[in-house]
Amino acid sequence: MLGFAELDRKARALARRLEARGLRDRAVLLLYPEGLEFISAFLGCLYARVIAVPAPLPDLDAGRFGRTRRIIEDADIALILTDTAHRGTLDAWLRAAGLRSRLHCLDTQAGKDVDPGDWSPPEFGPDTLAFLQYTSGSTSDPKGVMVSHGNLLCNGEEIKRRIEGSPDTIGVGWVPHYHDMGLVGQFLQPLYLACRYVFTSPITFIKRPVLWLELITRYRGTITVAPNFGYELALRRVTDRQLDGLDLSSLTVVKNGAEPVRAATLEALTERFGPVGFRPEMWMPCYGMAETTLLVTGAPIGVGPVIRDFDADALTKDEAVPRTGPGPARRLVSSGRPVTLDVRIVDPDTRAERPDGRVGEIWVRGGSVARGYWGGAEESAATFQAETISGNGPYLRTGDLGFRFGGELFVTGRIKDLIIVNGRNIHAHDIEEAARAAHPAALVGAAFALDGALDGTLAEGSDSGPGGGLDAGREHVVLVQEISTRAAAGTPLDELASLLKARVARAFELPAVSVVLAARGTVRRTTSGKMQRRLTRDAFLAGEITALADDLEPGVAELRRAPA
Repeated sequence: MLGFAELDRKARALARRLEARGLRDRAVLLLYPEGLEFISAFLGCLYARVIAVPAPLPDLDAGRFGRTRRIIEDADIALILTDTAHRGTLDAWLRAAGLRSRLHCLDTQAGKDVDPGDWSPPEFGPDTLAFLQYTSGSTSDPKGVMVSHGNLLCNGEEIKRRIEGSPDTIGVGWVPHYHDMGLVGQFLQPLYLACRYVFTSPITFIKRPVLWLELITRYRGTITVAPNFGYELALRRVTDRQLDGLDLSSLTVVKNGAEPVRAATLEALTERFGPVGFRPEMWMPCYGMAETTLLVTGAPIGVGPVIRDFDADALTKDEAVPRTGPGPARRLVSSGRPVTLDVRIVDPDTRAERPDGRVGEIWVRGGSVARGYWGGAEESAATFQAETISGNGPYLRTGDLGFRFGGELFVTGRIKDLIIVNGRNIHAHDIEEAARAAHPAALVGAAFALDGALDGTLAEGSDSGPGGGLDAGREHVVLVQEISTRAAAGTPLDELASLLKARVARAFELPAVSVVLAARGTVRRTTSGKMQRRLTRDAFLAGEITALADDLEPGVAELRRAPA
């Protein structure tokens, strides 16, 4: 437990140590496990006007060392802050990487006797840089989003007004502190509200998801936040016996964001946990990103989710038409409404604003929009300084597609994950959802397109015709589908692959679909759990994905390189 007075004392003490090293306006990397030491270190950086750079501990996963090194080089990191338990590991890695001569670790748990009494804060302004939030890299290499103190205050007020937060609010959560939802929504928002916050680590949550609900019950939590997969994990892993003694009736806000929100998840969780006090009006689907500090839109408190069925064929033509009769439908969950931010739907090619009911890129303007990407002036200008064809701006181009309908914002997918087949726009997420609904054994899937002509990957010696390699210029959809072999019991895996292929092809009228069944953990994800379709595609082509079974179109198998 850490009170505000002790947190302030620890932050001031660290600020003195950082100022003594002359680090004002320099970037410092924070590598901590989940815990109270991180938040003290983060505030110490803010107090000293040092640019904090939160990142996941690389020793939890050897593959993260490469990402950590890229952050060190990109941000010109001057110092690493960590705790006593991890300093030795990080020092050893710095020596092995040849970085020890220019970069050191500071153990913030040591030196607790530093007297912060005569410390005085430096000058700050709204544009003073507070921290770099490195994006998760779901579609590209991580980029450092420059978040200012003004951005933090603006988004803090956005969240406060949407959740109707106060000092009586009690937050409970587990989202990691290096994720924008975890850092801003869980750790910093309670400071803005001067309220209580109870948390556990994401690893502990994954091992025992019911702990999340037990903490809500024990501390009478009023708000919790998580990506959709967290709620699904609770659905799968919390047993009927574990429901005994739970009481979720104290909740008023249950935020769901950071990844696509599934209507099926909202409805199933409401039904499952209804007997222990969960009510549908607690749901607050929301939309946000690091580039906007965090929140862009959210459902008004007490309203619950807005779920609508739209004509699936019309959506492929970028038109949102409610389905009123028979025919394929796409069920979408609204991400709510903005509080004060200016949110527009814009044609990404012509930059013309689109009316309600038409799909386009989501553009955002307001005080929460960050300053840009660290060291990326050209990309910052293209992303953060966009203007509509009529000259309105500047806006942030989010890279997300969506539409407005009845005052609600519906997010349909990422521009880079759009699959174009015969002139129709199909979102990878829709294909994945259709496959998931086709059989109980289907878990997470990643859909992507292969185009022989564009990729330069036509099978060597093929004639690009039937029975040969991929048809040049024609999109071929591949679905890498994780499955539960236990749930598939009784269904031969080759038959399951063919079933998923037929369902997806029929649902979207796809002329060419290939399905690869794989074990859990095959689909590539970021450190915060977001799907990386591009990296999954690259792994497929590199022969790095082990298939439990597959049903491939002619020519697709030849595209994959033999494993090294």
